[in-house]
Amino acid sequence: MPTDNPAKPQRVLACLLCQQRKVKCDRKFPCANCVRIGAQVQCVPATLAPRQRRRRFPERELLARIRHYEALLHQHNVPFEPLHPPAAPTENSTTTPSNLESPDAPQSTVSAQSEGEPSTQTKAVKPRATNLWHALSEKNFEPHDDGADSYDDDESDGGVWRDDHDLRDAVIKKTLNRTYHNASESNHHLLFGSPASTVALATLHPDQAKIFRLWQIYLDNVNPLLKVTHTPSLQARIVDAMGDLANISAPLEALMFSIYCVSVMSLAEDQCPTLFASPKKDLLAGYQFACRQALLNANVLQSEDYDCLTALYLYLVSARFGTDPRSISSMLAVAVRTAQRLGYHNESDLIKCTPLEAEMRRRLWWSLAIFDTRVCETFNYSAATLAPTWNCKTPLNLNDSELLPDMKTVPPVHDKPTEALFVLVRSTLSDLIRRCAFHLDSIDPFLATFAQAKNTVSGTGQVGGQELLELQKTVEEKTFALCDLQNPLHFMTIWTARACLARALLMEHCSRQRDAPQQGPGLSYALRMLECDTHLMNSPLVKGFRWHVHFHFPFLGYIYIVQHFKTRPADDDRARMAWEVMGDNYEARRMAFSEATGPLFVLFSRIVLQAWEAVLKQDDKGKSSREPPRIVTSLQSKIAQMRSSMSQLDGNTEQFTSGGGTINLDGPETTMPMLNVSWDVPNERAFTAPLSRAYPDMLSGDAGMNLMDMDHFWPAMDWGLMQGRPW
Repeated sequence: MPTDNPAKPQRVLACLLCQQRKVKCDRKFPCANCVRIGAQVQCVPATLAPRQRRRRFPERELLARIRHYEALLHQHNVPFEPLHPPAAPTENSTTTPSNLESPDAPQSTVSAQSEGEPSTQTKAVKPRATNLWHALSEKNFEPHDDGADSYDDDESDGGVWRDDHDLRDAVIKKTLNRTYHNASESNHHLLFGSPASTVALATLHPDQAKIFRLWQIYLDNVNPLLKVTHTPSLQARIVDAMGDLANISAPLEALMFSIYCVSVMSLAEDQCPTLFASPKKDLLAGYQFACRQALLNANVLQSEDYDCLTALYLYLVSARFGTDPRSISSMLAVAVRTAQRLGYHNESDLIKCTPLEAEMRRRLWWSLAIFDTRVCETFNYSAATLAPTWNCKTPLNLNDSELLPDMKTVPPVHDKPTEALFVLVRSTLSDLIRRCAFHLDSIDPFLATFAQAKNTVSGTGQVGGQELLELQKTVEEKTFALCDLQNPLHFMTIWTARACLARALLMEHCSRQRDAPQQGPGLSYALRMLECDTHLMNSPLVKGFRWHVHFHFPFLGYIYIVQHFKTRPADDDRARMAWEVMGDNYEARRMAFSEATGPLFVLFSRIVLQAWEAVLKQDDKGKSSREPPRIVTSLQSKIAQMRSSMSQLDGNTEQFTSGGGTINLDGPETTMPMLNVSWDVPNERAFTAPLSRAYPDMLSGDAGMNLMDMDHFWPAMDWGLMQGRPW
């Protein structure tokens, strides 16, 4: 028969006095130590005390206290915003476009309880995670109720598992930084190449007088239109940095050089020798070189610093002069992705910042999205950056002086115009356009199915432009009515917004009237685009803002007007008014046209002259009895000068050879393909490039004006063929 195992003898512990004195005890009672000191009576063995639990983390205690308070609020039916909103119900729920609009917005549910029914706290079912990190962070580790301290030893993990056992963003970033802490130098060549010079950047700064001058130019010409820097705080930092240029932080130094770049970019060619005793081209090249080196030093590809991203954006704004827009677009993709990585497009991330930080990040995100969209339009590519897939709010109508670094609440928003007027109106218009069906159809037809419209065109069932008209009425009555046309910023905002609305209405109209786009109010929208551009080019108030006006040449308006002449009678009052409007705009940009000889100018000339040829063919009186408009006379004179130059180069006054075809400069009847011109042009230098045999194949072939399909122009909204300097 099995016998019981003998019980294990209990461990004998040292006496209490020996434990307190921290000496070795022989575990005999009384022990030798106690006998020696005469403390036989106090010599008693110690007992096995229960292991004390480690102190809970303060964060865990705080969360427990918050949960207790939330339970009390639930119990007494007090409405409040919980720390962790409950998951949305999965049954009897309907998905709407508004739900898809802000995927990162917190979801909330409303639970109804009958009166008098005691509230019970149940464990909420968490929604399905959208990615691996969310799945890991949503895993719940509940402590055991038996008092075991199985998780109390987790503090040795270095903070990877925090109080609520979530994978925090900061921990992930810290892990990545530790993993790739030696990779920053090896990544330099990915964007700007390896450092091209060992010269200290401090020696590339201008003297203090020029720094102040460039800073003032930036405040006058660039900052009112972009508002991506906080003037009060940045000015103080620049003044401090000027005292010790050798010890500036890398992000601030990159930002300073980018400010130099955009300041020089905003000046006219004749201003730079007067102000800085150097040509604009040399100044821009020098400061852009220094800015690239500063961005490398700031580790721009991995940086999370706002100044660093702003410096990259301002550098790209200045670099678009003389640069292929396709290259600028690729570089902008880096800036846009960096902003998305930092959460600038997501309101759930922005609400964690201070009011100043959140507002500046909103401004920078909208500037990046709008600039990226515009650059892509210049080579007929519809970028999806300006899409309704993010929920960043539009900038607030506030002055920079009202946003303080240490404030905790947002100051009251103004009803009257402030110094943020331009960015506010521009972002508001872009916010509506990115939700319009014609824009969504160009970037992603699937998104167009979610476009919501308040009105439809009678009898067609297609989406109308009522929202655009309502916004136009709102800004005219509530915003522009309060503006002062003698204020340069107000003048710039009014006419730029009107041109933007006219372009959007024209595109919306043509997206509906694909079979006959010349019918309806399309001509008035196109003429409005040219009139707004003429106001901006003729006004001396916006001389410092011309760099922005040059980037928005109303080429789409010209295309539509020319197409109108081919399908509508040309002897009515509207046709004569259209020629006058085109002539006024041509004269307003006469400085650009006067130096134009490149292929894009030839394209523009052929479009206008062929339209005039169509008018003459419809005229019963004959060519000799009709006086040509001003723009036609000027273009014919310019073509004659080009023929003279070609005769000296090639000895051929009749034709110009280009790749697979020829261009006859004598008459407007020259045939020319009109479908792929936008993406065949390398850059805006084509407008001022010398007349040579290097014209693209876009100017050869046998396709005439009658084959021009307007559908090929609408995805690009408006060509930016004149990018900021003469053609």
